[in-house]
Amino acid sequence: MRAFLFLIIVCLLPLAAIGKPPELKTPPGVVAVRDLNYAGSEEPRQTLDVYVPKTPPAKPLPLVVFIHGGGWEEGSKEQAGILLPLIKDGAFIGAAINYRLTDKGPFPIQIFDCKAAIRWLRAHSKDYGIDPEKIGVFGISAGGHLVSLLGTSGDVKELEGTVGGNLDKSSRVECVVDFCGPADFPAIAGQGSAVDPEKPGTALSKLFGGPMSQHLDLAKAASPVTYITKDDPPFLIIHGTKDPLVPYAQAEEFNKALGDAGVSATLLTGPGAGHVWVSAGLIKDIRLFLEKQLLGKDVEIPAGPVPLK
Repeated sequence: MRAFLFLIIVCLLPLAAIGKPPELKTPPGVVAVRDLNYAGSEEPRQTLDVYVPKTPPAKPLPLVVFIHGGGWEEGSKEQAGILLPLIKDGAFIGAAINYRLTDKGPFPIQIFDCKAAIRWLRAHSKDYGIDPEKIGVFGISAGGHLVSLLGTSGDVKELEGTVGGNLDKSSRVECVVDFCGPADFPAIAGQGSAVDPEKPGTALSKLFGGPMSQHLDLAKAASPVTYITKDDPPFLIIHGTKDPLVPYAQAEEFNKALGDAGVSATLLTGPGAGHVWVSAGLIKDIRLFLEKQLLGKDVEIPAGPVPLK
């Protein structure tokens, strides 16, 4: 477990701090199929990796899709180290996707790509032993935002896009693990975030193509809280109480809004933790949530504080 936690921490560091992330070493018994093109384009950001058991499973397995963070302006599917301990025993297929960043354009191209990847994975489910009816998503930071949007906007045509085709396949998902993702952009400015949405060049102003105050309709359209309905999938929300980038209030608001709509939601908190942390207990809780939602196991994840070590 220590080796996996070291790999996870390295893969969570910003690219600016570590340069290009190392190629992930897959666990024994797992094969990585890399750089699959889900869009039918020559855009290298529109690719994904699939992690499958070396021994073909007797029946299709649930899929866990990881979406990386990096402020929508950096990051890579190679940062999927936190995914590997969740799939190493062969109970799940894993996938990690790239999506176009803000240097290619503002929102909504990022969610268009994520939805295209989910549709592609469903269209090719038989090729990789995936159960197309059991797809969960897990994202960190900007990836947490994108997986939350996948969870709440399953039937929102305006956010579907046409990237890659496969429009006969659904982009809906069966469960969501949101780790430190923003959920309500218009509210974030008054909650103490160190990321100034009005300052040119910040992650948020790049996401919206300019100061957020001048693009409030787009900020609302990008907010997962906007689309909550009672038929949304179960959510596991993870957030540090001292997160300087995505305020903890975002997680509290999102958790309450989901619950008020009748959606199953569990909020795990890192007491005093900043933006993203990893512990063995947290990995265990994420795994239990996936087992409950995708494998049908009778387990519960108590809401509240999670040990940071």
